[in-house]
Amino acid sequence: MSAMRLEPFAMERMQSTFENQVEFNLSESGVHPLRLGDLVDDGPSRERLLSEPLRYTQSNGTIALRTSIAAMYPGATADHIQVTNGGSEANYITTWNLVEPGDEVVLMVPNYMQTWGLARAFGGAIKEWPLTLEGSPRWRVDIDTLERALSPRTKLIIICNPNNPTGARIDAEDLDRIAAAAGRFGSWVLSDEIYRGAERDGRETPSMWGRHDRVIVTSGLSKAYGLPGLRIGWIVGPPSFVASAWSYHDYTTISPGALSDALARRALEPARRAQILARTRTILNQNFPIIADWLASHGGLFSYAPPDAGAIVYVRYHHPINSTDLVTRLRKEKSVLIVPGDHFGMDGHLRIGFGDETGYMRQGLNRLQELLVEMGVSATASA
Repeated sequence: MSAMRLEPFAMERMQSTFENQVEFNLSESGVHPLRLGDLVDDGPSRERLLSEPLRYTQSNGTIALRTSIAAMYPGATADHIQVTNGGSEANYITTWNLVEPGDEVVLMVPNYMQTWGLARAFGGAIKEWPLTLEGSPRWRVDIDTLERALSPRTKLIIICNPNNPTGARIDAEDLDRIAAAAGRFGSWVLSDEIYRGAERDGRETPSMWGRHDRVIVTSGLSKAYGLPGLRIGWIVGPPSFVASAWSYHDYTTISPGALSDALARRALEPARRAQILARTRTILNQNFPIIADWLASHGGLFSYAPPDAGAIVYVRYHHPINSTDLVTRLRKEKSVLIVPGDHFGMDGHLRIGFGDETGYMRQGLNRLQELLVEMGVSATASA
């Protein structure tokens, strides 16, 4: 058996290196984070948290936390849930568990490229299944293209719903068709649903859960909830798969932190969860019109399909410069970080985050505007 070879994860390395060095980080896809005080009330609940022992927790997540997570997925129980250190570990464990050398993996693109790199590292053969804008004002899935890509060797279909980087969501009818196609070949479906709950219109994206007996859902608290610092994610799957995933988790991070588990339980209390997601929608609906107006002010320089969910807009720009080169110039000359389309395998595009505080976002866009003016591709304007 050959050694596992992980390719560099370009976007993550760029963000980890520069996000705390620039003045304006518009590379993030979540909303401005909550503070500890937003989860800790004065009185008995605060005292309970202060008395929480800082010991190892149950390594697959406390029963209370797993029960709270299961409540979001009809028919699921605590036995269907594995708690992980972030959604990224959930994706890692799932891909590690399922993909073996020679397996075909059909991957929706563009996508969060972690799963692309992992599937290749574990010996999978990637078949890309592209989202399309043809004949539609929004990104959509083409199920006919998916069905042509599948074969008896297809072990895994990977989707991201709502999608990173486009913000597009897949409707229930198309999810059913994906499930039916997977069922014909006995393929697993991994549905990364980390942005579910961050819909601007308040209509929660339908989950893949329950549509096929080989469905794995991964998610977490980082994006829709504004709690990336807790590093709480989860796997939802058949109990037999989750039991196996627990064994893999034993070889990675062992258990979530005690405080993170306790705070996650608070965040997922039904009333508090509703408040957190309402805050997220408020931020998105306040900031998206600002970035939309800014993009429109540049005439034909930018084109995009408005995102359904997430604090990201995926923009095509019409100017002959490589996306990584443009992002590098922006970082070095204006101290602003955004994500190049190269990191999603699509040059000529940019992913811009709009989930931070409004004034901060405006200043970052104004810096980007300065660069565009200096490059001679835009007239003077501001956000």
